[in-house]
Amino acid sequence: MLEPMDRLTRRALLTGAAASFAAPALAQTRAARLFAYVGCYTTPERYARGDGIHVYRVDAGGSGWVPVERVGELVNPSFLAMRRDGRFLYAAHGDESYASAFAVEPASGRLTPLNRAASGGRNGVHLALDPAGRFLIVANYSSGSVGVLPVAADGRLSDAVHVAALPGQPGPHRVEQASSHPHQILFDPSGRFVVVPDKGLDRVFVFTFDRETGKLTPTVQGSAVARSGSGPRHGVFHPRLTVLWVLNEIGSTVTTYQWEAERGHLRPAQILSSLPADYTGENTAAEIALSRDARFLYCSNRGHDSIATFAVDPATGLLSAMAWTSSQGRTPRFITLDPAGRMLYAANEQSDTIVPFRVDEGSGRLTPAGAAVSNASPVTIVFADSNG
Repeated sequence: MLEPMDRLTRRALLTGAAASFAAPALAQTRAARLFAYVGCYTTPERYARGDGIHVYRVDAGGSGWVPVERVGELVNPSFLAMRRDGRFLYAAHGDESYASAFAVEPASGRLTPLNRAASGGRNGVHLALDPAGRFLIVANYSSGSVGVLPVAADGRLSDAVHVAALPGQPGPHRVEQASSHPHQILFDPSGRFVVVPDKGLDRVFVFTFDRETGKLTPTVQGSAVARSGSGPRHGVFHPRLTVLWVLNEIGSTVTTYQWEAERGHLRPAQILSSLPADYTGENTAAEIALSRDARFLYCSNRGHDSIATFAVDPATGLLSAMAWTSSQGRTPRFITLDPAGRMLYAANEQSDTIVPFRVDEGSGRLTPAGAAVSNASPVTIVFADSNG
């Protein structure tokens, strides 16, 4: 089926309209096909003001977001994952025990709810699709488990067919580390291993992933032990070096690990503060993001309300602190880069804003770019490009 602008362009050409009209119109349509999907907290228990998943069309410069629709009647769609081809969107629901699936209409970016399925635990805080798109894996924060949900060809989910528990001794923080709290699902570059930072146990678990059944099996090492009280939260792999960086929420630090890809083994190599040396206030670290060229690493701080920028050594992956940029709001729970890597967006949960920053390609430095997007209690952002 032709898209609306394509039909309009074809009609103009057939009726002898000037080609100078058709070409700019088509180019403008193609430039406007990047869509952003924002999840949020919605419940009083989360002190939230959000109201569902918001869909935006992103302009060519990346600083202007135009509202497309809101999918309401959702409880805490607090983390989102997009399938690689942009056809399906998945949501974890904070404080609930299920994940949900949506079909994406490529031309408009609009969502159609498909179904929801049990995650095998409670309070899903993160989820990820395996590289083949056959399984969705959910980190169940409150129940200390990881659930594996099959994904059908039409994008629909089935209830968890495998649930992996995370054993270990809780960390010293009496409130935040009372038990296991897995906070992320991260596939290694090969897709053979799944890494799970556990905030409650001060561990980073590693599982082998069975691509046929979805089963997770602990590696021989099982997990890497983090500094006591650090609270591992989220990580990101270097695309070429055998390096994994993990951001530690409670300790406000980032740890560089050497990744032994054959065995799924982690070896710590460096730990740095995510905060400037002269900051003595309270803080929890939240999100980590890597520049497209892997030269710069970014981490968000809640309390200091900043985005830390680190330079990445191209040979070793070790980090050097460069700068701290105000997030232009309160509690930047989430940061992400757009697909082109030219813009970074900070979702300030308590300010109800998403702030765009332009990324300097040479220095990695961030500069506020354009007006903030108003969105209540934003906590996650994903993108889909209908041009593929």
